[in-house]
Formats: sequence, structure tokens, C-alpha cells
Amino acid sequence: MNILFHDDYFVAINKPSGLLVHRSEIDRHETRFALQMVRDHIGQRVFPLHRLDKPTSGVLLFSLQQDIARKMMVQFVENQVQKSYLAVVRGYSNEHELIDYPLKEELDKIADRKARQDKAAQEAVTEYQRLATIELPYPVGRYQTARYSLLKVMPRTGRKHQIRRHMKHIFHPIVGDTTHGDGKHNQLFRDKFDVHRLLLHAQALSFTHPVEGRRMTIRAGLDDTMDKLIHEFGWLNSFTDLAASD
Repeated sequence: MNILFHDDYFVAINKPSGLLVHRSEIDRHETRFALQMVRDHIGQRVFPLHRLDKPTSGVLLFSLQQDIARKMMVQFVENQVQKSYLAVVRGYSNEHELIDYPLKEELDKIADRKARQDKAAQEAVTEYQRLATIELPYPVGRYQTARYSLLKVMPRTGRKHQIRRHMKHIFHPIVGDTTHGDGKHNQLFRDKFDVHRLLLHAQALSFTHPVEGRRMTIRAGLDDTMDKLIHEFGWLNSFTDLAASD
């Protein structure tokens, strides 16, 4: 358990890719969950304040008190919590873009079987900044080389799978996304770089401490897979500059 921050009110961990935040009907076979692991590790009840998709890694914040959780929910609803992600996407993206594209709620056939099926699309806004690019000498499809971009992604709203769906919408899907991505590029990364995960990492989360009143930023380092890739692609300086700017 990689604890990033722990005081009397919060605990934050660096969630690994492949770990569910809590029990879900979607993955009935799973036996390990971040919520239970954190609770058992620190020996007290915890309240999840947000979620990360199972294949996404990075900062995951829990409250240790129910009243603090309620106060934090206000910050989330009013967009006072800032999140910053690192993503590797297919192709050369724009240097900067604000994606304002409403998303219909994604419903799971099992977990959301009782939910309304006719909800209108919800506001969804994602901003990104391109940090670096690379062209690899590997043919993919009808192209003789493969191009990729390293992005800093800042979601302004919190819709389900928002970043992954928005990246697909602008034709720059995230590498390793088996639902919204490009299977040929995912296979290239498995074969050439031994990458078997979604290349999306929640690297920073900022909020105002509801008791102490100070602005806080919690950061999460990369796992071995993403760290190795950053070095191999010569992107280390871009990643270092990103961490310094948050």
C-alpha cells in the first residue's frame, strides 16, 4: 500500500492500475479493492471521495470522517478540486485543446440495470496540453511509422470514462484502452514495450483542506511500466517539467 498522504482527516494512496476502488457488480470475481485495503492498512473506516477507473493509476483520496466527506463533496461539485493526469495517446495531438463535448451516461448492463436509459447527454469538458511526441519505426495498419503524444490532461467535469471517451472523440485514443482505444496500437505496445495497461495516470490532485484552510496538492509517482516508457521515449524532461509546474 503506497500511502501518499495521511493526517487526521484524509488518507491518499497511489492506486495501481488494475485495482478496483470498491466492490462492483461489474467485476464479481475480484477479491481486492482499494477501499478495503486502505481500511485494513490504517485500521479505521474510510470514505471514498472520488473514483478512478480500474485500469487507471494514481492519486486516490479518502476521507476519514463522514462530515469531512460531506464538505469535500461540495468542493467536487463546485469544481474546486483540480485533477491532473498523464496520458500517452495515438498520433500527434494539438499543442493545446479544450474539448467541450457532452457525453451520454455510460450504463453497465449489470451495475446500472435499474438506472434510466434515456438520460440526455451531460456537460463534459476536458483540457489538455501536449508535452512531447515521438515517431516510432514500426508499421501500424497502412502507416509505415507510429506516432504518439504525451499529454497533461485536466478534466473540468467528472463524467464516467470522460478522458478516455474525449480522447477517442478527437481521434487520439489512449494507448492501452481496450474499450475506447485502438487495438492495433495497443498490440504494438504489448509486443514492443511489454505494456499491458492503460497509459493513463492521475498524477496530481489539488484541494482546499476543509479544516486547515490551506491549498494542498498530492502527487503520485509513476509505476515501473510508465516510468520505463518515459525514459525509453526520451520524455523524462517533459515529465519533470510537468511535476514542477503543478
